[in-house]
Amino acid sequence: MTIKNVLATALMALAWPVLAQTTPVGLWRSVDDASGEAKAEIRIAADGAGVLSGRIEKAITRSAEPLCTQCSDDRKGKPKLGMEIIRGVRQAEGKPEWEGGKILDPENGKEYTVRLVPLEGGKQLQVRGYIGPFYRTQVWQRIE
Repeated sequence: MTIKNVLATALMALAWPVLAQTTPVGLWRSVDDASGEAKAEIRIAADGAGVLSGRIEKAITRSAEPLCTQCSDDRKGKPKLGMEIIRGVRQAEGKPEWEGGKILDPENGKEYTVRLVPLEGGKQLQVRGYIGPFYRTQVWQRIE
């Protein structure tokens, strides 16, 4: 290995934590729309092709119904804890935002088209779900 390769590898290793912070990949604390209280921890991960998905890793507030009784797809009747609620999100070409996938609200079973935008250097994540011209926006806090 040449000195050039060693330096490039070292620089990439140092830069990776910074780059990772400007993506949605990581652990996030979601908030309840009505109360503004912390609701759950969501782990967002990327597959080998860069497609993002997110699962409920921890419930902070208890749900009245632990199963997704109102879901209408393969998640119907499944436990909300551990449920994949974000599917198929990709980075928009040339933009610091991720879109094209879906996000599920397991409380009401509704699925929205989603856009994820890291804010404040990746400390926060704007999560916007759309159904037609209507949308809901939340700002999640990075845990890790």
